Amino acid sequence: MYSKNKVLQKATLVVQSEVDKCIEDIMREKNINPEKDVSFKICMKACLLQISGYRQLYLDVESVRKKPYDSDNLQHEKLLLKLWNLLMPTKKLKARISKQWADIGFQGDDPKTDFRGMGILGLINLVYFSENYTREAHQILSRSNHPKLGYSYAIVGINLTEMAYSLLKSEALKFHLYNLVPGVPTMEHFHQFYCYLVYEFDKFWFEEKPESIMYFNIYREKFHEKIKGLLLDYNVSLTLKI
Repeated sequence: MYSKNKVLQKATLVVQSEVDKCIEDIMREKNINPEKDVSFKICMKACLLQISGYRQLYLDVESVRKKPYDSDNLQHEKLLLKLWNLLMPTKKLKARISKQWADIGFQGDDPKTDFRGMGILGLINLVYFSENYTREAHQILSRSNHPKLGYSYAIVGINLTEMAYSLLKSEALKFHLYNLVPGVPTMEHFHQFYCYLVYEFDKFWFEEKPESIMYFNIYREKFHEKIKGLLLDYNVSLTLKI
């Protein structure tokens, strides 16, 4: 990126389909002999796929985030009901607009209003965690109803989507994804990082024992700083291990 050489500058902005051509250009520009430096091409390709893949992942996540929750969209509605059924398998939802949504941590009678900031991405993340870590989701939902240390499960989940998104956007997730994925990172890896945040935040909240939910923003920021600190370690790979 900081090179005076135009070929090297462009390499950091290469798209996946042009990686091979870019490597050929670099080797020609820097007089690298493919027979003498056999491993160069392989290593450079892995690096450029990670670089271009990270940028593409951000664009993919941003694209989903920009889609607002639409109650006229059947897929969105199905996803919302799926969340309810995953979290409350023994309790039937009496109506689409209902005070029951508060049982899983939404603020109002219609959850669609809570997805404004993160769009459909917030719901997709909530469903992903509930579907892939169902036992842990039930445990955390149960803990979120604690009489003194309770918090709004769904609202906090959406808040953690924003945290994961902002860390991706600021490029703080680079070390984590470069260490975790040998090639191109995908949306799946972003969802997995979100799951790590949900699980770790719940532990953090109960360890900190906040005076009340009114102090949520202070402890949320404290948790955010903790994660940012961990992500500064170039050996880091923050994955949920259960």
